[in-house]
Amino acid sequence: MYDLTTTPKTRAAQGGARRSPSRSPEAHHPAGVEVRSETAAVYKMPAAIDAEAHEAAVLAEAEQILRRRFERMATLSSPSESGAWLRARLATRDSEAFCCVFMDHRHRVIAFEELFHGTIDGCSVPPREVMRACLKHNAGAVIFAHNHPSGVSEPSAADVRLTQQLKQALDLIDVRVLDHLVIGETVTSLAQRGLM
Repeated sequence: MYDLTTTPKTRAAQGGARRSPSRSPEAHHPAGVEVRSETAAVYKMPAAIDAEAHEAAVLAEAEQILRRRFERMATLSSPSESGAWLRARLATRDSEAFCCVFMDHRHRVIAFEELFHGTIDGCSVPPREVMRACLKHNAGAVIFAHNHPSGVSEPSAADVRLTQQLKQALDLIDVRVLDHLVIGETVTSLAQRGLM
């Protein structure tokens, strides 16, 4: 409590001057915590990038992406060529795999894809998924291939039936089925056998 008879000067001299609690730094910081003055933060900018060099790098990368996207892997013009190309990929499998070679209208390979995997003696192939894959690759033609892990490349009645079903389905979207190859110790072409 203040003595009303003393003036502010005498209170200061007597050491009685009090600080307002709201203005005291100790009121906002616990004891023992050093109070630091706030200064404006400075964010360091990364080294300046040469805009032209950066743009040139982006354009070069875009060109490589486009080249990879439209690069043709091979041109397949006969069952023997196709058989040799596919046998290297499928002959050593221990279970059936149904594959498609997606091609453009000039029979240049756009992509090769293993669509379905099965057991040692069969593989389920939904025509809808084959159609979807042809559209995804924008194919104009396709060659089917699957392997027989037994090594016997003789096509079964189910292989012939599947080929005909797929051919009918792909006719609806203007994709030509060129062949269906059965890969074993040798390669059998359904097109050469007249089974398509």
